Amino acid sequence: MTLKDIVKWNTRVSAVYAIGIWTLLGSYAFVKYTGLYDDKTVKTEGEEMEPNPNQMVHQTAHSKTVIVYKSDFIPYTTRVYNFIQSFSSQPGDK
Repeated sequence: MTLKDIVKWNTRVSAVYAIGIWTLLGSYAFVKYTGLYDDKTVKTEGEEMEPNPNQMVHQTAHSKTVIVYKSDFIPYTTRVYNFIQSFSSQPGDK
């Protein structure tokens, strides 16, 4: 490796580094300017949520997960089962 090769390599690495830094700064400025970075209000543990029939709460000692399903949600396993079942049924049967 000659000295010219080292200088070329150093120039290329510096260019990649500079592009990365400017991309990082530009994306931060874009997010800050558009308001996507604004703090969202977070519910505290003391507040109770209104009951929702399409909502499932899974709580452990360390975390609480809330899953909200669409009102007409059909699980994929049921969809696959109904699809396979349609091959074995007679025409017109449901």
